[in-house]
Amino acid sequence: MWLEKNEKSTLEQLNIIKIGGNIIDQPEKLEKFLKNFSELQGHKILVHGGGKIATDLAKTMQIPQQMVEGRRVTNANTLQLITMVYGGLISKNIVAQLAAQGNAAIGLSGADANTVVSKKRPVKTVDYGFVGDVKKVNAEAIQKIVNAGFIPVFCAITHDEKGQLLNTNADTMASEIATALSVNFKTSLYYCFEKKGVLENVEDENSVIAAINPENYEQLKAEGKIFQGMIPKLDNAFSAIYKGVQAVHILQAEDLLATIKNKENHGTKITA
Repeated sequence: MWLEKNEKSTLEQLNIIKIGGNIIDQPEKLEKFLKNFSELQGHKILVHGGGKIATDLAKTMQIPQQMVEGRRVTNANTLQLITMVYGGLISKNIVAQLAAQGNAAIGLSGADANTVVSKKRPVKTVDYGFVGDVKKVNAEAIQKIVNAGFIPVFCAITHDEKGQLLNTNADTMASEIATALSVNFKTSLYYCFEKKGVLENVEDENSVIAAINPENYEQLKAEGKIFQGMIPKLDNAFSAIYKGVQAVHILQAEDLLATIKNKENHGTKITA
């Protein structure tokens, strides 16, 4: 179910926005973000992570959790838990708040309408369990939802087309959705989190790097200025740029509206 490339010179704008767990974990920040998100005109898609809610609930339910390099090892019990939290509690809370702002939002996982298919990650040095890497995106189905006037709100749960749900990295999911939709939309991808952008010095909140290209990205990594969780986020950002997404920004959630609506320069822009 792939879309054929639209040859029209003028494509409609589509903004894909991903929010991280630090926003979800703070009700006031989430409420403010969703109000700003509601003010954005035109087509838009929201992708959200899981935050600490699943971890806290796992403790309450006495389900042991294992993290490897910041990534959650997902056994059968943990998969059930995060599906309930990501696809249920968090998703419906976001959709309800968007509805209160007059938005027609729909909470989705990758299994809904067969929108995002993943392949279970093979065991190498670490067995991550029921974790999936995105294999394909059903752009046609998502486009129908968007063109019908709805706002898709994706949680980071996908499936393998064989009935198995899989825990999936939300940054990757946002990148792959933006890439797939870039065939028939002018797509921009925004990674929103608690920092002002990618920082040259993690101890200095104001040391925002205005733009990163492949050359200075490699230099920043070599100098140890970019590390840990920021590396996969930037890898996903560059992947989107290379595959047709027109613009990718990493920025503070509070600056999203000013960046898109008022064309202000905030955060870090990713360039090819």
